[in-house]
Amino acid sequence: MRASTTRRALLAATLLAPAIARAQDGFPNRAIRLVVPWPPGGPIDLASRPIATRMAELLGQPVVIENRGGANGTIGALHVSQAAADGYTLLIASPGPVSISPLARGQAALEPLKIFTPVSQLVSSPSALVVRKDLPARNLAELIALAKAQPGALSYASAGPASINHLSGATLAARGGVDLLHVPYQGAAPALTDLIAGRIDMAFFGIGVALPLVQRGDARALAVGNLRRATALPDVPTVAETYPGFQADNWYGILAPLNTPRPVVEKLHQAAVAAMRTPSVARMMAEAGNEVSPSESPEAFAAMMAEDLERWRDSVRAARLRPE
Repeated sequence: MRASTTRRALLAATLLAPAIARAQDGFPNRAIRLVVPWPPGGPIDLASRPIATRMAELLGQPVVIENRGGANGTIGALHVSQAAADGYTLLIASPGPVSISPLARGQAALEPLKIFTPVSQLVSSPSALVVRKDLPARNLAELIALAKAQPGALSYASAGPASINHLSGATLAARGGVDLLHVPYQGAAPALTDLIAGRIDMAFFGIGVALPLVQRGDARALAVGNLRRATALPDVPTVAETYPGFQADNWYGILAPLNTPRPVVEKLHQAAVAAMRTPSVARMMAEAGNEVSPSESPEAFAAMMAEDLERWRDSVRAARLRPE
């Protein structure tokens, strides 16, 4: 009985293989959903829209943005991970929901490379360490010295526990050997308001958020969190210039459900890379403070994500987070 069942299964698979291959060759033949796991109007949503428009032109089918916010991006991320692995449901990913959340919650089974197929990175979004405009520290060394002189007195804001801003601040405190007070907020907007009002001393914000603050004089940028200086703030040193290897930048990329067929992934990757190299798209990314950085291949994106995951694993330890 078992042998007969196995033979029937193999026969069915053999008969289905040409149909599957034809479907992949014809991909896409209908609209693609690009899930943004945040509400409309945020930086990831705004960056995703011109990319989706250009990919639709390149693929010859609509690429429709679908906002599925909630639980710091994890609702939308899990929705895509459970979708059919056919290339028609994709995720605009960032470290928060796909890397940091599983680490902070102790959910190793939900780490990104176990439930997604990487397609391509899209942009790198540098972070900037900004301080209230009247803080008596003009550079990172002076900030650390001030923190050492007043243990626990200086505060840093975050968009919530286990957010990128939280882990960036905790890692800086660990590297500097200082005690900083973490003040979590329900999102970045109220944290931003209190920084401008001087009720909070500092925060790591995405450069698209930080740049207008600095330009208006509402805050000062002391350092950026990626390994090289940010194009938008070329005169601001990196944290890594003081603490080698420090990296707390953000990125956006496209993920597909695990086991999406290679030909489909390759076609999506080519469209994503071509979209990012379109001058009008690249210009819009630069205006928002993002740096265009499509992956050379899906494998290169997977390797980057693996390295990124280990960095955030170290940050989770620095923040002394316990799994929820």
